[in-house]
Amino acid sequence: MSRGEALTLMPLPAAVPPDSRAAAGRLAGLVMEHSAFVWRSLVRLGVPRADAEDAAQQVFLVAARRLGDIESGREAAFLFSTALRIASRARRTQQRRREVLEPRRRAARAREKSAPTLASELALLDTARRALRRGEAAALALLARHAREFPSAQLSDEAAAIRVEALASMGDRAGAHAAARRFLEAHPGSPHADRVESAAGLEASEGTVHRRNGPGD
Repeated sequence: MSRGEALTLMPLPAAVPPDSRAAAGRLAGLVMEHSAFVWRSLVRLGVPRADAEDAAQQVFLVAARRLGDIESGREAAFLFSTALRIASRARRTQQRRREVLEPRRRAARAREKSAPTLASELALLDTARRALRRGEAAALALLARHAREFPSAQLSDEAAAIRVEALASMGDRAGAHAAARRFLEAHPGSPHADRVESAAGLEASEGTVHRRNGPGD
């Protein structure tokens, strides 16, 4: 079935039925003769091919309503001017659709981009935890690498907690104590707070003060 034949099957608008067999025949002739021209014009005017068929039907619906206004011999000009308006409306609709969808697409792309980064960050911190359990000084080197490779780390509090534990494990109690204080100030209310206080040997009252008084308090 050709594009013209497909459009011919479109029911005429009930609100404005043709007044005579001649009018009905003229409308059918317009569709058959000019449907390809209208479709190509819409596509050239920026209507996506997937939407061009619906837009062409809108053009011929306008033609059906204004059949009496179309001068003989000026059918193509009338249809093209109508296509211009329909295409402009379609482009505005498409732009609004993009404005709605683009933030969602950007968020989806950001999630896709961050997934491998988060997985890599988790893997590095897991390696640091294993080194810590084995009592290896490499844990601190791995945490330093984490800070270099993930300046906007999503797991910064976890990395800071492991650092406190690593310093304490290596016997650097002063370093662990200072790192724990920094942790509690930077991450008030963190679920790792008890673990950090225990590793650093902070007094319970001191840890409580740091947890309650976050930055800016």
